[in-house]
Amino acid sequence: MASGGGERAKRVDIGFSGGQVLSLRMADEAYRALGEEVRSGSQGWHELEAEDSKVSVNLSQVVYVRLDTEQQKVGF
Repeated sequence: MASGGGERAKRVDIGFSGGQVLSLRMADEAYRALGEEVRSGSQGWHELEAEDSKVSVNLSQVVYVRLDTEQQKVGF
């Protein structure tokens, strides 16, 4: 993942129609691009650039996309 300006990857959960959830860490730009594709009603495949991998997602099966906005904590 190319993170310009020290941008930290954020956790994103992608829910599918069968009940499966895919959790990834990705940059805001990748999250926004996925959200735009889902909202536009796209039905094809979309390639995501995650922190440690590239993932192809069938947009016709996506039910929701969740961005974790909670601050990262260290310790207890």
